[in-house]
Amino acid sequence: MSPKAYRSIKEWPEQDRPREKLVDQGPGSLTDSELIAILLGSGSRELSATEVAKMILQEAGGIAGLKRSTISSLSTANGVGTARAAGLLAAIELGRRVQAAAGPEKVVIRGPEDIFKNYGYQYVDLQQEVFAVVVLDTANQVLAHKKITRGTLNQSLAHPREVFRTAIERSGNSVILIHNHPSGNPSPSQEDINLTKKMVQAGNIVGIRVVDHVIMAGNTFTSMASLGFVD
Repeated sequence: MSPKAYRSIKEWPEQDRPREKLVDQGPGSLTDSELIAILLGSGSRELSATEVAKMILQEAGGIAGLKRSTISSLSTANGVGTARAAGLLAAIELGRRVQAAAGPEKVVIRGPEDIFKNYGYQYVDLQQEVFAVVVLDTANQVLAHKKITRGTLNQSLAHPREVFRTAIERSGNSVILIHNHPSGNPSPSQEDINLTKKMVQAGNIVGIRVVDHVIMAGNTFTSMASLGFVD
């Protein structure tokens, strides 16, 4: 363990202290553990607040896992009691409410990378397949992102009617299909290929183009368009 772990943050060089760093450089300059350290206020006898924060993140499985945290799970970290755990949960909930109150930002999709960047986190930990549609306007701005089905993906569950109903209701110009592979392998199956072709054909009939079908698997993805399955 580094020497910093055994010293109070007050003993660190001023430029390394999370609170001072936030004041000087803004909150965007801080790491996840530094932000949590500020919320904790202090560490334990053996660990600095930043080291305790790193333990919390490790136990949660990363920053995304904090949304599933409880008082009990947070309190297991060295130096985190019920009061500090409650403070962390309050901060997480406040962040959710601020985001909800602000409303959705205009998201522009230029390629499958943008789909993964904006929506990948919603699929990374799912234990079953989910099929969804992203509806775009003429400027490729997102009008809607809707999950259509859950369960093993097949052509009977993922019906074009549901996909294009959403697009028509939102006056969409085009759509991008999304589904995940819980196995962690983003390679398309024959069922995926057949379904993609079926959706493309249906889109041609109703006049709403299928731009891509993005398969997400953990921290990676595959674009069916880049493989030549979306014509």
